[in-house]
Amino acid sequence: MLARSTLRLAAQPPALGAAPAGARNMATLREIELRLKSVRNIEKITKSMKMIASTKLNKAQRAMQAGKQYGVANSEVFQHAPAEDPAKRKLFIVISSDKGLCGGIHSSVTKATRRIFADTESSVESDSPIMVIGDKSKAQLSRALGKNLVMSFNQIGRDIPTFADAAGVADLIIKSDVKYDSIAIVYNKFVSAISYESAVMEVETEEALKNSPGFKAYEMEEEVTKDLAEFALANAVYAALVEGHACEQSARRNAMDNASKNASDMIGKLQMQYNRGRQASITNELVDIITGASAL
Repeated sequence: MLARSTLRLAAQPPALGAAPAGARNMATLREIELRLKSVRNIEKITKSMKMIASTKLNKAQRAMQAGKQYGVANSEVFQHAPAEDPAKRKLFIVISSDKGLCGGIHSSVTKATRRIFADTESSVESDSPIMVIGDKSKAQLSRALGKNLVMSFNQIGRDIPTFADAAGVADLIIKSDVKYDSIAIVYNKFVSAISYESAVMEVETEEALKNSPGFKAYEMEEEVTKDLAEFALANAVYAALVEGHACEQSARRNAMDNASKNASDMIGKLQMQYNRGRQASITNELVDIITGASAL
């Protein structure tokens, strides 16, 4: 009786998907199969997002080339009308967006802003105000420079930025009660389709334009410099927005490409693990069958 019961127990094959004997911590075949399915779904999502980002990048680059002309016009005006005294109290406008899944695009402008305030040799006052476009950089700067944040904007740049968006931001900045001597826009500069870098664009205020030697040489109405300062600020914000948007789409495409490659590598490793586990399970079943047959 004892021999028969032992034979019956030995002849029973293990359940399909069970881990081999001696591999107590090894994931079962069912767990590996579920993980493979989830990673394949993630790979499909990242590949789709990469294709969408590639399409948006082409549109963003065309808009950036057109928007750069606004920044070039500003630079030419300010080159011929430099400020006499360096500004101490600057208003920093940080350009980012509300969306993620684009690598370190938001951390780039945040770190650049923190470096400016941390530089002891800089003439910038420690309590200089900061305005942020985009929720991502706002969340990062609120931890390090929360006392300097005076205004933030969101829902801008969900699609390709327009001059109307920039004009609305410039109008709110001018109408605010924030005191400053000059404006510095911190944004991401587009270098190529795979790289970008943080940059700072200086914008002169109405008072700085009035007191500059280039404008003092001419007689003009007060409204002229006021309108010019407002238009120059809108130009600069628009140029920074479209260039930052192009950098964001480029970074998102690269991030999704890397994520797709990582998912593909993970699928290969999991498939190898699954095949080895299944082979071990089949081998154990054959061993049990042969052992039972030989015992008979």
